[in-house]
Amino acid sequence: MNPRPISVKPLNDHELLITFQNNEVKIFDVKPLLKYPLYKDLNNSSFFKTVKADGSCVYWNDDVDLCPDMVYEESRAVSVDDAQGASNEIQRHCQN
Repeated sequence: MNPRPISVKPLNDHELLITFQNNEVKIFDVKPLLKYPLYKDLNNSSFFKTVKADGSCVYWNDDVDLCPDMVYEESRAVSVDDAQGASNEIQRHCQN
């Protein structure tokens, strides 16, 4: 079984910065899912920013969630550039 997401931060360009139970931090690109009707609401940036992780999965509400195995397997490891960009983005988000 893959590690489960314990925290998530929305990033620009429909990406998520996710921390997993094993302390890995990865970035998941949501854009490929936006073509599916289930995920159309994620085009709304205000809704996209309401993302949560509960140690089981990544979700927005009772209807919109992501398979935790898919999220782990299809995420990319955070590079130094990713980490710096995410840090800057999170700081901007917190200032607003």
